[in-house]
Amino acid sequence: MSPTLTRTLVRATLAATIATSACAAQTRPVVQQTEPHHQHTADLPASSGTGFTVADVRFMQNMIGHHAQAIRMTEMAAAHGASPKLLELARKIDISQRDEIAMMEQWLVERRQAVPGAAHAHAMMPGMLNADQLAQLDAARGREFDRLFLEFMIRHHQGALQMVEELFASPHAGQDSDIFRFATDVDADQRDEIFVMEKLLVTIREESK
Repeated sequence: MSPTLTRTLVRATLAATIATSACAAQTRPVVQQTEPHHQHTADLPASSGTGFTVADVRFMQNMIGHHAQAIRMTEMAAAHGASPKLLELARKIDISQRDEIAMMEQWLVERRQAVPGAAHAHAMMPGMLNADQLAQLDAARGREFDRLFLEFMIRHHQGALQMVEELFASPHAGQDSDIFRFATDVDADQRDEIFVMEKLLVTIREESK
């Protein structure tokens, strides 16, 4: 399936999910918002407000840290002998995720919510690398760096997809227009990038035989 078709299907599916949730919400009373399954920034204050839930806030807070680690990984590429194709991919990820971090921080500020700082950059979210894995990537060079980067970044992106899924599974979450647009973009874009990375990884493995 092509990335474009995948993007279209993902957005259609998520839109249908939100529409169903919205209709259901109209027929039942609003319940007290609970934390999403992953509470990685639970020490940060988070509250609901007009049009958004605690789960929405937690999603943004957690995704900032998640993106920050992806940027840390992309920053290694140039100094670790990455191939031209991987450098191009790393630059794309770096630019898009820096822009998205700025957007998420602004979203939180506008709603008077806590913005994660450096102290929360190492919190573990789905798919994130632990200290040993980061050290392993940092020690790699050339083709080995390419292979590890792709394997780790695919896992990292899959973690982001899990976070999106958990957001939309939370009661009344994901219905703010900014949240919905951002979450569906994250889902579609990272699926596209996984598709690209899997193809690059297959090439590397075949050339290593």
